Amino acid sequence: MSSTRPYFEAIARQAGAMPQARYVLPQFEERTAYGFKRQDPYAKLFEDRIVFMGVQVDDASADDIMAQLLVLESQDPDGLITMYINSPGGSFTALTAIYDTMQYIKPQVQTVCLGQAASAAAVLLAAGSEGKRLALPNARVLIHQPAMEGMQGQASDIEIVANEIDRMRSWLEDTLAAHTGRDREKIHADLERDKILTAAAAKEYGIVDQVLTSRKTPASPHSS
Repeated sequence: MSSTRPYFEAIARQAGAMPQARYVLPQFEERTAYGFKRQDPYAKLFEDRIVFMGVQVDDASADDIMAQLLVLESQDPDGLITMYINSPGGSFTALTAIYDTMQYIKPQVQTVCLGQAASAAAVLLAAGSEGKRLALPNARVLIHQPAMEGMQGQASDIEIVANEIDRMRSWLEDTLAAHTGRDREKIHADLERDKILTAAAAKEYGIVDQVLTSRKTPASPHSS
């Protein structure tokens, strides 16, 4: 049997960010016209048209994200959706499922990297609507080529897997070229090894459009 490593999964191990048990989320109550409503932070963010991708990109998280995007489109086809990203990457099929949904829906999707957008998550960061791809100052972005673990089986099995890896890499290069404006040859060369970018470098590369600083209003020099 041949065995492939999920697309970009190596960086998840590198970062020590494979799925772990989540701590209990705090809940809070809000007063509404119908009484009090108990919520958690993710539900509150969703009400504000914010999708938070803070886990590995796998089939389960992809289903959750796609469902949220489709619901937000049905609620307001013209309203902006914001996707916050802090992810070590994940599988190729989960990546393309989310990517296709982002491109398919009518609302513009603003992407914001806080923490890291590695591998598959970096592609999703770059896939945000033009002019609306953002990063916080200490965020990092990592791109690299698809990889596979050692395989066993007949030569024909290995050839099938190798052809699939080539197809995935070709898609990755074409997609990053389309969203960054970089030459495909440049991206091909950069993907030979892990390429780690600071927020500023990601802006220069074309993965994000702006590096944010703070939403705080500067204090007046005359304030006490």
